[in-house]
Amino acid sequence: MVARAPATMTSKRHLQLDADETVLAKLGYKQELRREFTPLEVSGLAFSYIGVLSSIASMLFYAIPNGGPVAMVWVWAIVGPFIMCIGLAMAELASAAPTSGGLYYWTYSLASPRCRNFLSWIVGCTSCISIWPSVNWACAIQIAAAISIASDQAYTTTNEQLYGIYAALALSHAVLVSLGTKVLARLQRLYTFVNLCLCFIVIIALPIATPPEYRNSASFALGSFINLAGWPSGFALILSFMAPLYSVGGYDASVHMSEEASNAATAIPLAIISSIAVSIVLGWGINVSLAFCMGTDLESVLNSPVGQPMAQILYTSFGRRGALALWCLIISTLYIVTSNSLLVGSRQTFAFARDGALPFSRYLYRINGYTKTPVNTVWFDTVFVLVVGLLAFVSTEAINAVFTIGLTASYVSYITPITTRFAFKNDFKPGPFHLGKLSFPVAAIAVSSMVFMIIVFFFPSTPQTTAQEMNYTVVVLGGYMTLAIFWYYCPVYGGVHWFNGPVANLTPSMEDGRRDVNSVSEKEQRDAELSVSVVEV
Repeated sequence: MVARAPATMTSKRHLQLDADETVLAKLGYKQELRREFTPLEVSGLAFSYIGVLSSIASMLFYAIPNGGPVAMVWVWAIVGPFIMCIGLAMAELASAAPTSGGLYYWTYSLASPRCRNFLSWIVGCTSCISIWPSVNWACAIQIAAAISIASDQAYTTTNEQLYGIYAALALSHAVLVSLGTKVLARLQRLYTFVNLCLCFIVIIALPIATPPEYRNSASFALGSFINLAGWPSGFALILSFMAPLYSVGGYDASVHMSEEASNAATAIPLAIISSIAVSIVLGWGINVSLAFCMGTDLESVLNSPVGQPMAQILYTSFGRRGALALWCLIISTLYIVTSNSLLVGSRQTFAFARDGALPFSRYLYRINGYTKTPVNTVWFDTVFVLVVGLLAFVSTEAINAVFTIGLTASYVSYITPITTRFAFKNDFKPGPFHLGKLSFPVAAIAVSSMVFMIIVFFFPSTPQTTAQEMNYTVVVLGGYMTLAIFWYYCPVYGGVHWFNGPVANLTPSMEDGRRDVNSVSEKEQRDAELSVSVVEV
């Protein structure tokens, strides 16, 4: 007897996979990774990647000294729409060209032939600066804070001990992310559930548990401006923008999973927009809860022996055991962020290696025969992160400088494709998601806000600073970009001699720099036909 319902479901799935493969073929690539991520799971990945609660916990030290409650509550609401504009502009591009290469592929396809190789190279280099090292280091610091809470604030860790935690975390992530795509996709459901539950626990339980002496009035929580940094009040408030911008970042995470998501042209833009919207709303709720429950002595919160302002707030509200339990749950969400950072970064590295844009590309561009995932790039990224972490043995300032350029570099990689879409003459064809006449205004707002914030990111936390406390982001980023440009123009060995942007791995047919959409091999055509056949049981 024929089971018609399962056959129908199988047919629909195969038809969708065939449609996704057809879109990918038009971009010049054959389907190599398994499309196991449903639209819900890829949205969950984008939301879990942001990890709004753990991100707020890590970045609260930007908001408290630069405005206090006003910065925590109202700056979050002000910055939210600008973050959404960035997401909307990126969602349009992701819908039009859903590929793991993402940003640098878009740049190449939209820029002028005279400069597209160079711009694509720069975007590839800046997007290679993954946020994984920074969130992995933040996770190590939060584990150290948990140890401090458990020891009644009597224990402090050294940079060497932090590196040990950092290395152990990195290796555990590498093992986890080496699993098959189906396992990683289903894990996103658990990750999303944990993140959502923990956000609501903090929003609801924190006000209930906080002792009366630490509860703040509405006038203080919603209207008190406290400047502990020393900058003029207006500029201090602008500096506090870094808290929500760092917390709700990594909008391109789902883009790099495009080749493992079903209905990618619709699912990826939906993931970008929904993850930003949910994170902004929940993040605002968390900040309001914290503002009402942190007491009025913000200096003691900022400079507590625990080393983390949010951990100290939880400590005074829940006591040692309650704070430790909740803090461990927060660490688990940051562990999720870190794991997904490696997952996303490994897919981006795979895309670069596929196009021959990295050293050892022939070894990195391989699919593991058992898991059907790019395991080589997972471990390549892990080794890179372990090497970067060795800067902890140099100084705290050195490692912080490297980790703080992540967001600045990502903004450079976001600005370039969004700008090239409108700055150059091209045949951009919108995908299923598009903004119509609002595309240019939204893009203009997105680019303008990112340019403004890049400048702000270069300022130190206080005007009275020493050489050790200086913000070296501009130096590190400038040095990195100088090396990237030198590598491109280097005589004989530079990218200018061999880098030609994204490389089709179907039957290549290039005319005027554009791929022949119909250049699909006979084998792939036959595979496409087979994929839509209905399996009867």
